[in-house]
Amino acid sequence: MIKTYNVAVVGAGSLVGEAILDVLAKRKFPIGKIYALEFETDGEQYVDFGHKTLDVESVEDFDFASVQLALFASTESVAVNYVPKAVAAGCIVIDDSACFRFDADVPLVVPDVNPHAIAGYKQGGIIANPGSMVSQMLVALKPLHDAATLTRLNVATYQAVSGTGRAGINELAHQTAQLLNARPVEPELYAKQIAFNLFPHIGAFQDNGYTWEEVKMVQETRKIMGLPELGVNPTAVRVPVFFGHSAAIHLETERKLTAAEATELLRQAPGVVVLDERVDGGYPTPVTEAVNTDAVYVSRIREDISCASGLDLWVVADNVRKGAALNSVQIAEILVRDYL
Repeated sequence: MIKTYNVAVVGAGSLVGEAILDVLAKRKFPIGKIYALEFETDGEQYVDFGHKTLDVESVEDFDFASVQLALFASTESVAVNYVPKAVAAGCIVIDDSACFRFDADVPLVVPDVNPHAIAGYKQGGIIANPGSMVSQMLVALKPLHDAATLTRLNVATYQAVSGTGRAGINELAHQTAQLLNARPVEPELYAKQIAFNLFPHIGAFQDNGYTWEEVKMVQETRKIMGLPELGVNPTAVRVPVFFGHSAAIHLETERKLTAAEATELLRQAPGVVVLDERVDGGYPTPVTEAVNTDAVYVSRIREDISCASGLDLWVVADNVRKGAALNSVQIAEILVRDYL
């Protein structure tokens, strides 16, 4: 008889929460009872779970002792208040917010990269998801690091508005409609117009000139890879795309990797799809390949003409599904398979 687990999804009405429920159902996670929770709900909110419809309940009134796992897809303010309550009730938490990513006793996990770190949940009862951009980037970089050892990363990211949640989707959609009807737009969520535009600003600016998103990328990459001194230099750009983060990655390794060798390593890597044809359209984009898929797509694999041991890559994935939801569910799958 298959052992089942009671599961709560906190932030079930968010983009990531809805995707987590979809992934749990499609991958047939061994669920006994499932609960959809939100911080604010009017009692008439519903979400889909496979062929079922779930009532959304208030997290404020929920007894976390009734579940073994809680997958948080909520804001940091909700996570900081309710994750400790869930842990205190004996529940193991997988958290998608940035709240606990840098705590020493909280493992930060990408299952395709450092699944062994999941064992660290025993210290504090929490496993953290990294940012979706870091998740997809490291899935592509791990096989190259294993073969030749990364020494430096220089990355420019092109991040979809869904990274800001449903509010980002709404702002892009509204501004696009306004402009196509020759009407003026006034930015509300973002500092500048996002429709038909882009800007190098994700997260608050820090004293060193980098944004918080860029700082997180540095710290999360180092922690997940177990490389505290790794040189990581990111520039994070918000682009007028609904779903799908992209990155132009320039990497350096101790041992030179040829483009052919790197391509073969990536073709063999779990979770990676190489789409690299040197013809018009022979590369992945967020809209045409990545959206609603589980893969990390890699293309434009070439040797860096400015660096003897450098490689260049183009990496694309669905930030909500692969970068966040699937990552959470894969952590849960390993957790129940190997540790519970």
